Amino acid sequence: MKKVLVTGADGFIGSHLVESLLEKGYEVKAFTYYNSFNTWGWLDHFPKEKLNEIEVFSGDIRDPNGVRTAAKGVDGIFHLAALIAIPFSYHSPDSYVDTNIKGTLNVLQAARELGTERIMITSTSEVYGTAQYVPIDEKHPFQGQSPYSATKIGADRLAESFYRSFDLPVSIVRPFNTYGPRQSARAVIPTIISQLLAGKQEIRLGSLTPTRDFNFVKDTAAGFIAIAESDKTIGQEINIATQQEISIGDLAREIIRQINPTASIVCDEERLRPEKSEVNRLLGSNEKIKKLTNWKPMYTFEQGIHETIEWIRKNMDVYKTDIYNV
Repeated sequence: MKKVLVTGADGFIGSHLVESLLEKGYEVKAFTYYNSFNTWGWLDHFPKEKLNEIEVFSGDIRDPNGVRTAAKGVDGIFHLAALIAIPFSYHSPDSYVDTNIKGTLNVLQAARELGTERIMITSTSEVYGTAQYVPIDEKHPFQGQSPYSATKIGADRLAESFYRSFDLPVSIVRPFNTYGPRQSARAVIPTIISQLLAGKQEIRLGSLTPTRDFNFVKDTAAGFIAIAESDKTIGQEINIATQQEISIGDLAREIIRQINPTASIVCDEERLRPEKSEVNRLLGSNEKIKKLTNWKPMYTFEQGIHETIEWIRKNMDVYKTDIYNV
């Protein structure tokens, strides 16, 4: 592949993936969400010389015509565009079906019509639900514990069907929880960090007992590229995971220790997921990605957290620390 399309390029992981692809010499077309302000999300924060290397296409992943137009002339597609906030999926599930399922269908149809060489469909560890065994490998059962995870299961199965039905060269890329610079405060790590840096003494969180397997965003981006560059991954669904877990409570206490040891944690009822919707344990297996590619995590958790804290410290203006970011 020489030229690739990245949908969701204006988002957290997408913008990091764009940077990593440029560093590896790819030509990048960045699909951003059209809006009347003509903003390109996190791409607007790129230096001008880097932005000049990117072809920006503003559109809507829900529109098949726009997706087909964007996909013309590229060798590969990294499909990251999605609605991802779990709490928002509780009261707006229709929008998740339209964006996550129909949007993915639009990408698959365009790739099939245009003969695209490689397609990476972004999944999520949330499709597994609470771990029935650990580490969670790619054979683990799926469980839709939120409307968000249900739509991602649907999108994954659509991608599988296009591989099996039409021999479309699809890979399903399944990152476990990703964190790092540019992540919004709807995610737990920037929520904790931004509250602490705003000087709050009581850090408001939901449940503290669930465990997560956290990838630093640059490792996640490297995983996407490694999967795309291996012919062995076609038709496969592949975890990107560190194979290490930490509870939300222990995570919060570590970040508190680094920033303000006198702060305390308060459980906020508004932030709790419905009981049967909470995913209590996610610990991913990375055996498959290591077997099929040369990928391995390059950042320790301590390194990733330090880099994230320093970035948020310099960019506190983008965080609203007085509200619950859904």
